[in-house]
Amino acid sequence: MARTALVIGASRGIGREFVRQFIADGWKVFATARDETSLAMLTDEGAHAIKIDVTKPESLAELPWRLDGERIDLALYVAGVLPNWEGAAESPTLADFDAAMHANVLGAMQALPLLAPFVADAKGRFVFITSVMGSIAEATSSTAWIYRASKAALNMAVYSARRDYPDLTLAVIHPGWVQTDMGGPGATVAVRDSVSGMRQVIDHLKPSDSGAFLAYDGRKIAW
Repeated sequence: MARTALVIGASRGIGREFVRQFIADGWKVFATARDETSLAMLTDEGAHAIKIDVTKPESLAELPWRLDGERIDLALYVAGVLPNWEGAAESPTLADFDAAMHANVLGAMQALPLLAPFVADAKGRFVFITSVMGSIAEATSSTAWIYRASKAALNMAVYSARRDYPDLTLAVIHPGWVQTDMGGPGATVAVRDSVSGMRQVIDHLKPSDSGAFLAYDGRKIAW
């Protein structure tokens, strides 16, 4: 029987590449996006496209009934934004702060309890794409200050939730500095290689690893 994946935030970049690779390997894939153009592209690629905006709780709340009867072997929360690269020398605007916290943290925290039953039914994995920039131990600058804070918050949310969900494996994974719109032209890791690496890491996750903070190449990252 084909395995089933849910990719939240699949309109481009890392999320879109996960969809492509899963479909190529015979997975049944549900994929979310906010705009009609992205939904049409995901459908053309063979995914079951669902219109969801993770920054709107009422939109996320539609996911359970859209997935009714499904067992999700792997749920991926990929959605996220990086409002700007400003550091601690600049006061963040409310709009930038809210954008990052809603997409990167609140959406993930709302998605987990909504989708956990579908993943638990499959004894599956729920993985959240984070960043090494959310590591307090490895912080060497305040560049992208808001983004750093949001990813540190996401890491805490997932790590602290792990004992509440004993029937699924939770993890946060750093994809590397990836050649996407967010990563920019100077990034060092191709999208294909990042996703292939993350898939290998995910495939080797055991229940005892729940709450892990890992990189796409398998490296354990300090909190």
